[in-house]
Amino acid sequence: MSDQYPTQQPYGQQPAATAGGEPPLWAPYHGISFGKAFTRFFKKYATFSGRASRSEYWWWYLWSVIIGTVGSIITGILTAATGTTTTTTSSTSVGFSTMSTNPLAGTALWIIGLALIIPTLALIVRRLHDANLSGLLALLLLIPFFGAIAVFIMMFLPSNPAGERFDRPDGRG
Repeated sequence: MSDQYPTQQPYGQQPAATAGGEPPLWAPYHGISFGKAFTRFFKKYATFSGRASRSEYWWWYLWSVIIGTVGSIITGILTAATGTTTTTTSSTSVGFSTMSTNPLAGTALWIIGLALIIPTLALIVRRLHDANLSGLLALLLLIPFFGAIAVFIMMFLPSNPAGERFDRPDGRG
């Protein structure tokens, strides 16, 4: 490491830990646990600067799958319990269409999804930074299907030492 940035740690080592034994929020947290990934995700709610380790990203991905699955199950139970679905057939379409007429059945799931869009995008940008890629590559998500696949594949990339350029060793962020 050059003398120009004496506060940065050699790559692969965690920077000096905070009082709680965790690396500062501006640094990636390699080897983070499942529970800590959840709390760190919300501590960095709209932070697009810095980096996120693969474990930070994938533990959150697992959390989001669990949240989505539980929410879908609850929505399905509420819809079935209220008996507010209608099944219709149409001469212009093949099969049946089941539609919920209970507007509250999926509203909570939509609210949670909307609340998690910004922090999830911020996490994706930080994960791209850790691979030493531009956070603007997250805009690929705007391309239907193929963009999401491309970003998904980039989340598997290993950490790159050059990604330290996205760190903020002054502690901001």
